[in-house]
Order: sequence, then C-alpha cells, then structure tokens
Amino acid sequence: MTYCLRIADLPTNERPRERLMAHGPNILATAELIAILLGTGQGPGKLSAVGLGQYILSELGKHQRDPLSVLREVTPAELMQIPGIGPAKATTILAAIELGKRAFQSRPDGIPIDSPGAAAAALSHDLMWQVQEKFAVVLLDVKNRLLGTQVITIGTATETLASPREIFREVVRQGATRVIVAHNHPSGNTEPSREDIELTRQLLAGAQFLGIPLLDHLILGNGNHQSLREITTLWDEHPQGD
Repeated sequence: MTYCLRIADLPTNERPRERLMAHGPNILATAELIAILLGTGQGPGKLSAVGLGQYILSELGKHQRDPLSVLREVTPAELMQIPGIGPAKATTILAAIELGKRAFQSRPDGIPIDSPGAAAAALSHDLMWQVQEKFAVVLLDVKNRLLGTQVITIGTATETLASPREIFREVVRQGATRVIVAHNHPSGNTEPSREDIELTRQLLAGAQFLGIPLLDHLILGNGNHQSLREITTLWDEHPQGD
C-alpha cells in the first residue's frame, strides 16, 4: 500500500494552512502556497505536499531562473509531465493561477488613477505579463478618472516603436484630457533605456503644445513597474500644468 503524505501529517507548526491562518499568506513560501493547493504529496521519494511543491518549482526552474514566470504560462500537459502531478492537481494549480491573474488585472472604468501603482494595475492585462513589447496609453478625464486604456503599437520581444503622432491621435480621438503612457519590457527589467528617455522628452513637448498633460510614463514587466516621472527630471524640463 502506498502512503501519500498529507498536509495533516505534518507537525502543526509546519502546516501551511495553519501558518497562513495565523500569520497571513504573505509569510508563506511559494512551495507552501502550492502545497495548500495540492493537499497531498508524493512524487519522487514519496514527498510531503510541501516537498512536492518544492519539487514542482525546481522542475519548472530547470531552464529558466524564475520558475514563477514559467508557472504563469504553464499548460496542463507540462504540469502533468512532473512526477506526482495528475489532472486533478494540475487543474487546481492552473485555476489558482488564473484567479490570481484576474484579481490582479481587475480594472473598473471610472476609478481615479492617483498613483503609478494604480496606472500599472489598469494596464496589467495589456502589458504586465506579455512576451512582446507593447506601447499603451491610459486615458483620463479632467479629474484623473479612468476612461479606458488602448494599446497603440506591438513590437518584437525586445523592441517596440511608437511615434508621438500615433499616441496623441488616439488620445484626441478618445476625448481624453489627461494621459499616462506606458510600455512593457518582457525581460522584466524596468529600467528605462536611452530611447525611452528620448521618447518621453518628445511626448512631454507634444503634450505641452496640445495642452493635454502627460502625467507619467511607466515601464512594466513581470509584476513590477517603474515611473519615469519619479526617477527623472523630465517633468521639471517640461511642466505639464497638472
């Protein structure tokens, strides 16, 4: 008879569920979060649920340093290639990943965009996890309420091109009175390039001429974001009257 180690078989102070209830989910390691989804362990060497969670991460990370980036796009077939993962465990993991994505990407129109984080959240579905570089705008009314978002251009895995003409054409067409621009770096590195800085300078000059304040330029990637307004002096060079 094969004995499958369960979370309930662990000492109380090592059980992920109890640790989550006592301290919150943020304190748990990724393997522990996966263990809660799995419920039981096994796999090579009859691992515990936590051990199987660690094993899954190690298998996913074999060809990429960050297994979480693989987990975001993993398929049921890829998960079921890992010993100890059958259809039930694979679908439970994938359902949790999709639920997390949808919660993170929730974007009700009309909400005030009052911080770089709020703007990044509004754009997360379009930009945050994409493997191609995209350039998008956040369209706002005079009170900084969200009117909508629009992807302007799509580039390759490493480069996208967006002209000020294309960007402001869409802003004017949508009737926005304020705008935030953004693009993603599929590598996850959110530091601006020289081209990013130069484009921002051009957009600020154009916004100044049109009387449509450009509030920020964000770079997104792999769950992170960077505000060029916060890390450069470009807005001091081109005041926007916002």
